Amino acid sequence: MKYLKLDIERPVEYISGGRFVTEVPWTHSKRVIDSYELIIGVNETLYMEQDGVQYEVNPGQAVILLPHLTHRGYRVCHKNVSFYWFHFLCSKSLIDDQKLNDEILAMRTQPHTKNDIKQIYLSLFTTPSAIERLNILANQLLHVDNANYYTRMSMNYLMTSVLIELSEQTLSDLLLDSDSAKDDIQIYDIMEWTRIHATDMLSVSDIANRFNYHKDYLSRLFKRKTGITLQEYIHRMKLSKAKDLLTGTRLTVKEISYRVGIVDEKYFMRLFKKYEKITPTEYRRAFCKIHFNNH
Repeated sequence: MKYLKLDIERPVEYISGGRFVTEVPWTHSKRVIDSYELIIGVNETLYMEQDGVQYEVNPGQAVILLPHLTHRGYRVCHKNVSFYWFHFLCSKSLIDDQKLNDEILAMRTQPHTKNDIKQIYLSLFTTPSAIERLNILANQLLHVDNANYYTRMSMNYLMTSVLIELSEQTLSDLLLDSDSAKDDIQIYDIMEWTRIHATDMLSVSDIANRFNYHKDYLSRLFKRKTGITLQEYIHRMKLSKAKDLLTGTRLTVKEISYRVGIVDEKYFMRLFKKYEKITPTEYRRAFCKIHFNNH
């Protein structure tokens, strides 16, 4: 597998972006462009081919298209297919698995150099572990792009933030500390399972039973490994999904509260205000300027 190694000592150059939506069957046109394109699946499946390699980009997956290579839709997409798209320019190199593993090993064995790292690593096709965080950043970027800021540098930094988040999620399992790998992997599994089921009526006891822990022991272990309580993590995952729904749908606050597994709308609003320092309505209003296209 090939990876993009990006130099981010300076931000990447953001060109344009939007969210594609269509209500009819659709196929991506054949073309060659002179910039990079990041695509993040939102709804249905996008069928994309790049330089002879075919990708099925499902909701929650991301693909990066390279400049000066032919890409096209190789199959008709179902109606209601939707995805974010971002064009950008950057300083980069392509590396293989072995080179990536060597550089990851260097990071793990020389943690004191962490603050000096000026590169990120991106798989050409990936399934991020926490897509809601990427969707929120994507919405923030599109909001600023359509807000007529006097300088475009804000978009460059926000685009760089999107790519950093994508890199972190892609490589997180490769950067586990080998001295406590078993515990870390178990905690990672718990976090991932909780993220997937966060919209259920979920409790610490439910998670402890699922992974055969006593709930008090699991709570202590989770706090020691992550710095936050498991209950706080459940809340954060619910609110992450809620923020995604606030910026990406027209559902009411009450409907969103139910969607994320909180039946008491007033409790949901108090929780949101506690963590985000603003109300759900204020959050939605802050990110309302998003460009949509359907061709």
